[in-house]
Amino acid sequence: MNGDFRTNFVRDAADLKHFPALVLNADYRPLSYYPLSLWPWQDAVKAAWLDRVDIIAEYEEVVHSPSTEIKIPSVVVLRDYVKPQRTVAFTRFNLFLRDEFRCQYCGSKGDLTFDHVIPRASGGITSWQNVVAACSPCNLRKGSKSLKQMGMKLRKPPRQPETGQLQNNGRKFPPNHLHKSWLDFLYWDAELEA
Repeated sequence: MNGDFRTNFVRDAADLKHFPALVLNADYRPLSYYPLSLWPWQDAVKAAWLDRVDIIAEYEEVVHSPSTEIKIPSVVVLRDYVKPQRTVAFTRFNLFLRDEFRCQYCGSKGDLTFDHVIPRASGGITSWQNVVAACSPCNLRKGSKSLKQMGMKLRKPPRQPETGQLQNNGRKFPPNHLHKSWLDFLYWDAELEA
């Protein structure tokens, strides 16, 4: 299956009150951790009706058609395995996720932009190996000078991330609210009950 097909599985759920369904791949892992692979309840019901998914868990709420009543799915698993993307797209979001939403100079969070380690004015290119997340003050301070000229250091050298690395980084940033039926399928760093 192509990459465009996969992106249809990763959608934002506006709010838990809209009853999103956690979408698991056929191996019972979420298709994406960040953003978390969620479908609106309507898409989950349609996919179940078309036999594209199996319903693993349900909300208490039901929906009705003239001839059918169904509990709204809260966890669905795809019947066909969707192969994860091998290469990671070079996007602002993925760059911030690689750098864990921290400035790579001072470590601060929030108000991030990106910075060319070797400035473009000095021949630096826009690539995974030369661009890092930076807070505005650090970015302004560095300007178009080299790290050595400014006496600045990187927290870690920039490199192209693998898909698994971004998935692992995404686990560090769970959504504000997780439905209890999802917890057995999500592997954030949480203490397990004995």
